[in-house]
Amino acid sequence: MNTQFRKGALELCVLAMIYYKDMYGYEIVRNISESMDVNEGTIYPILRRLTKEKYFETYMVDSSGGPARKYYSLTESGIEFLNQQKKEWYDFVKGVDLILRRGIDGE
Repeated sequence: MNTQFRKGALELCVLAMIYYKDMYGYEIVRNISESMDVNEGTIYPILRRLTKEKYFETYMVDSSGGPARKYYSLTESGIEFLNQQKKEWYDFVKGVDLILRRGIDGE
């Protein structure tokens, strides 16, 4: 997948994953990796920034297989931000699709 496409969509993917279920960092990376090529070095800065912007809250959960894990949970403002980003994403995709179809139809 084109790097620029992926870069623009990752924040939305992270928000959506955590909307459906609280997750810890590596779990987010693993789940997104099922659909696109991504690594921890890309996801963790997004998690830190969105937490700093108060879209996520974090809490620790003990792990039987190692150290405690930091889980991320969406705040109310995070849910509002996700909904806004989803609307903007669908508007963007619709616009791109319209342009691509015009190019094909215009031939």
